[in-house]
Amino acid sequence: MLQDAQGDSSLSSPASIGDPRDDKALARATRDEPALFGTLYERHVATIYRYVYYRVGNHDDTEDLTARVFMRALKHIGSYDDRGVPFTAWLYRIAHNVVANFHRDNGRHPMVSLDDIEPRETHHHDDADTRIDARADRERLTRAYHKLPEERQQLLALKFSQQLQNAEVGQIMRRSEGAIKSLYHRTLEQLRELMEADR
Repeated sequence: MLQDAQGDSSLSSPASIGDPRDDKALARATRDEPALFGTLYERHVATIYRYVYYRVGNHDDTEDLTARVFMRALKHIGSYDDRGVPFTAWLYRIAHNVVANFHRDNGRHPMVSLDDIEPRETHHHDDADTRIDARADRERLTRAYHKLPEERQQLLALKFSQQLQNAEVGQIMRRSEGAIKSLYHRTLEQLRELMEADR
């Protein structure tokens, strides 16, 4: 038993991907050895890319902005202080700021199609009207999403593209779990109203 515990280096190794405490330790170690940042990049690039794409809507800008997120994270890794918040929450905040700056500087709104995010149906419909209605609903949903305030778009991106729980979203958005739950319900109600107005 003792031999197993001593021989199991995966608990402290940079290769142990699932342990968030390891992210924090690795982030601290990166201050002295910047090359270790590559491990953090490999762990989180896919989720940050997905979040940015949900907010931006095209792959070229998403690649550029994702690179900016990680460049900014590496530049400021010395100021990272976990304070009980997961490393990923720090990355999402950086991503949110990078995307917000991008939209402000370019006067653009995210144009991602929800077709790219929602899983496609796996069965075939014989009824063409049903397919047309479903497409119209998705288009209305996309238009309604883009009319939401940026904070509510961020909330939906974290909930749906990242599938985070309210407590995790709260850490990223610096709100309590209860406040996120309330904002989420108000956001869904606003989304419904916007879709109804678009009929």
